Amino acid sequence: MISIHEKLTEEDTKLRFITPKIKKSGWKDEQIRMEYFTDGAIIVQGKYTKREKRKKADYLLVYQKNLPLAIVEAKSISHSLGDGMQQGIEYGKILDVPFVYSSNGKGFLEHDMLKGTENELSLDEFPSPEELWDRYKQFNNIDDEKEKTIRTPYYFGYKDKTPRYYQRIAINRTVDAIAKGRNRILIVMATGTGKTYTAFQIIRRLKEAEIKKKILYLADRNILVDQAMNQDFKPFEKVMTKVEKRKLDSSYEIYFALYQQLSEHEGKKPYIEFKPDFFDLIIVDECHRGSAKEDSQWREILEYFNTATQIGMTATPKETKKVSNVDYFGEPIYTYSLKEGITDGFLAPYKVIRVGLDKDLEGYRPEKGKIDVDGKEVEDREYNVKDYDKQLIIDDRTKKVAERITSFLKRNGRFSKTIVFCIDIDHAERLRQALVNENSDLVKENPKYIMRITGDNDEGKAQLDYFIDPVEKYPTIVTTSKLLSTGVDCKTCKLIVLDNNINSMTEFKQIIGRGTRLFPEYGKEFFTIMDFRGSTRHFADPDFDGEPVTIIDLKIDEEFPTSEGKPTVEIFDDQTGNKNIKYRVNDVPVELLSERVQYVDATGGLITESFTDFSKKNILKEYSTINKFLLRWNKEMRKQIIIDELEERGVLLEQIREESNQYGMDEFDLICHIAFDKKPLTRKERVENVKKRGYLNKYEGLAKDVLSTLLDKYEDNGIHDLEGPQILQNIPFNEWGGPIKITNLFGGKKHFNNVLKELQDEIYVTI
Repeated sequence: MISIHEKLTEEDTKLRFITPKIKKSGWKDEQIRMEYFTDGAIIVQGKYTKREKRKKADYLLVYQKNLPLAIVEAKSISHSLGDGMQQGIEYGKILDVPFVYSSNGKGFLEHDMLKGTENELSLDEFPSPEELWDRYKQFNNIDDEKEKTIRTPYYFGYKDKTPRYYQRIAINRTVDAIAKGRNRILIVMATGTGKTYTAFQIIRRLKEAEIKKKILYLADRNILVDQAMNQDFKPFEKVMTKVEKRKLDSSYEIYFALYQQLSEHEGKKPYIEFKPDFFDLIIVDECHRGSAKEDSQWREILEYFNTATQIGMTATPKETKKVSNVDYFGEPIYTYSLKEGITDGFLAPYKVIRVGLDKDLEGYRPEKGKIDVDGKEVEDREYNVKDYDKQLIIDDRTKKVAERITSFLKRNGRFSKTIVFCIDIDHAERLRQALVNENSDLVKENPKYIMRITGDNDEGKAQLDYFIDPVEKYPTIVTTSKLLSTGVDCKTCKLIVLDNNINSMTEFKQIIGRGTRLFPEYGKEFFTIMDFRGSTRHFADPDFDGEPVTIIDLKIDEEFPTSEGKPTVEIFDDQTGNKNIKYRVNDVPVELLSERVQYVDATGGLITESFTDFSKKNILKEYSTINKFLLRWNKEMRKQIIIDELEERGVLLEQIREESNQYGMDEFDLICHIAFDKKPLTRKERVENVKKRGYLNKYEGLAKDVLSTLLDKYEDNGIHDLEGPQILQNIPFNEWGGPIKITNLFGGKKHFNNVLKELQDEIYVTI
């Protein structure tokens, strides 16, 4: 005989046994959280998206708001004591908590993450908050002075914004390390995951603890400084200033400055106007750039203020034989990667369109004596994508790229914010012109629809704020070379076009980062990468989402570009000695040879098969034969349950219907057709078959009219209208007396539901 306890659900077990014992040991309601800590990954298929389930800790126990100490994973009372432990440990690692517990309502199993030990406890032995905090302090040698710093709370007064779990870990680990005397710290967080907000909370807590009083925030672009001051650092507006004229006003507490303002210029070193010990904390934004180089002027600034605690923040730490963030700042104290951000649902996933042009895939060799548009003889050799727009310009190639970008936007929204990355400034200008000609209708309405934003163009740079502003329509499409590759917070960017050669993994990550910010309010839950030069090969590189490692041998062409629009290797004309010579031809035709769309699957990997093939594979994982599918379909009263389950596997039937242009086809037929190669019927054909078999002749009068109308509703809208009596509230059923009167025609609601099930079975008699 099964006891009443064994019938209790997990929620019953938590309510009756686990929660009361946790509270009895001293944990207050505000210290006990039952919360989701991820948003659930967004799965992209075609134009459609779907969220996976969010991760949730049954109990997250916090000593105070910023100090989680334990996780408790609960199972129903019929499970063993440790059944929740593996999941608890996984969550414990993710959330960086020191103690993990599993419970079935009969006791607790404790896993000490600090010592790697496990211990069984009775229900009455669950430790109090003070017990766990004392154990944590003892293990980490935290004295009273360090405790004061570590327990300093977050700032919660700005837009009611609270740190996400990974931000909390980065903040807590940094504050903890500084409290213990560490002075060089590296934080690696993917673009779009809130590095600036994390820096704000670190500074806030260190200031409140009164161990850091004068802070310098270093960046290398004005927009990075302005974004920080106007957004996340807004609560500090009365005590912060921007170093504009290299003059020091010592009354402020937080100083924002550009490297360029402080570095040596014409023999002067402006940074020496500050005493070496003036700052006790320096935040180095985007530290993978100039400050990573040991012999750079920017590194010289950091070494001048060497008594200050220095925190480097980057999405892409730079690690080569010549350049290293790790050598200067040490190993990252915390890393939150792009893959983790996408898996957790905090970053936008992507789909990739790889476009193959014939001259890119096959190469181009000019005929002997070929003359370019400027009258120069084109060097007789094989040219490929590494040469185009750098040494050889093919006008028709530029035109074909502009045509493909435009055709994509015409199908997916012509006002989708788009960044086109080019070889150099000249290429960016030519591609701007080509795009203008392809979009003359919208350019006629507003010339700022397409603009070039590069370092040499003041008019374009003046439009940058408008481009990244979600409410501003123009500019919509921008061409650039390097200016927009890093740091720019463009939440609305839906299309990134790669028509440049990217050999640096650091640069590739930074460029992809321009699209990773989510903005559902703007309709942006994913972005598209259109790749003309094979740069997305970097996605397949194990280092794309791996830990930073030092590269032993650095190839010449992997050196990070030195400045806006300038190639790292100079090109010489053998005859004239002129640098950076380019040939340009306008009579070489270019054709589109191939195009491959890659989707992100449920595991975060890119799949290159067609969407239909992808869907077939996932249906067959659930139903290996058509008989298994038919058995489940016929058994289930609500077919939507089956459809929802398939969507969890990434099978989006609406996308398949759209791509195959089969809007009159039932979900049942779509599944049977693509997965089991069965001839599909339209909903109209299925209704006609039901009527031909004389099914409706079993009924008379209004009852027959009701069923005939239900078939008409199915033909128009699909099976959803036949999954319950709710449809009876609509026209024309409400005119016939509504749900009660109509169901009584069939003997009541229960019998009416049986009739609906029988009608569904009739519809799906044949396949």
